[in-house]
Amino acid sequence: MNTPQVDLSIIVVNWNTCELLARCLQSIEDTVQNSGFEVWVVDNASADGSVAMVRERFPRAHLIVNDENAGFVHANNQALAHCQGRYVLLLNSDTQALPGSLDQAVRFLDVHPRAGIAGVRLLNPDGTFQASYTPFPTLWREFLILSGLGRWLVRPTFPSCGPQTEKGTQRIRGYMEGACLMARRGAVGQVGGLDERIFMYAEEVDWCYRFHQAGWEVWYLPQAPIVHYSGQSTQKRKGRMEAELYRSRVYFFRKHYGQVAAACLKALIYAMTLTKMVVHRILRFVTGERSGRTVTSWQELRQAMGSVGAMFKERIA
Repeated sequence: MNTPQVDLSIIVVNWNTCELLARCLQSIEDTVQNSGFEVWVVDNASADGSVAMVRERFPRAHLIVNDENAGFVHANNQALAHCQGRYVLLLNSDTQALPGSLDQAVRFLDVHPRAGIAGVRLLNPDGTFQASYTPFPTLWREFLILSGLGRWLVRPTFPSCGPQTEKGTQRIRGYMEGACLMARRGAVGQVGGLDERIFMYAEEVDWCYRFHQAGWEVWYLPQAPIVHYSGQSTQKRKGRMEAELYRSRVYFFRKHYGQVAAACLKALIYAMTLTKMVVHRILRFVTGERSGRTVTSWQELRQAMGSVGAMFKERIA
C-alpha cells in the first residue's frame, strides 16, 4: 500500500531478533484493521536469517538491508526518508501490537491536530505493567537512576511513571519509551528525524524534547498498549550498551542544557560507576561469584565519555 493515501507507516529496525520480528510483523497484520498501513523493515546486518524470513513470510513489507549495524537511529531515519504515511510509527522488533491499539492511536492523532507525537503504555509479556511516560531528565533524576535509589525511594517503575501515578490519556512534558512512538508526518518535517549522533538510547528523549520545543504537543495514550519483550538485541552486548547509554545521556544534557550540566552529569556517572565497580567486586569475592554483576569497564566508560565532545562538534559542523 505504498501510496500517498497511506494512514500509517510502521518502521521496524531489526538486529538478530528473527523470531521476535516475525511475531511483531504478524501482530501488525492481525491487529491493524481500520488504518491503511505500510511496513518498513530496516535490517542492521543480522546473521540469523531475519532478511530471508521477511522476504518469504512478509513480501509486502519494504525491506532495507544494511551491510553493517548502522545503529537504531540511522536505520529509522533511512525508512523515514521513504515512507508515505500521514503518521509514522517507530516500533521495536521485540514488540507485539494488540487488537485495536494502533488504530486507536491513529484516531487520536486525527482528532488532535496539535499532537505531534504520542507514545503508549508498555506491557510485559504476561500482561503486567512495564512502563508509561517519563518527565524530561534532570541531574537529580539521573542521580536517582544511577544510584538505584529511585526504585526504592520513589516507585518501583522509576523513572517511568507507574500505574498508580499516571493519570490516563494526557498531554505531558516528558517522553515515552522508543519501543512505540507515533508521530505526525508534518511535524516530523518541521522537527526533523532522529539525531544520528546518538547511536542508540536517549533518541526518544531528544526527539520528544525537540517536538516540545517546536510547540507540538506530546501525548501519552494508555488506551493503546503494546507488549514489549524489552531489550532483546541489546542484551547481547550489555557492557558496551551501558556505556552507550551514558554517552547518549551526557550528549543530551550538553545539547539541551549546556556544557556545565553535561560536565556535572559526566562526573556523576564516573563516581557512581566507580562505586558500583568496588561494591560488586566485593560481592563477587565474598559470595564466591554467586552475587554481584559485571559493571561497564573503566576503559569502555572513558572511551564513551571522551567521545561526547567530538559528537557535539560534529553536530555543529
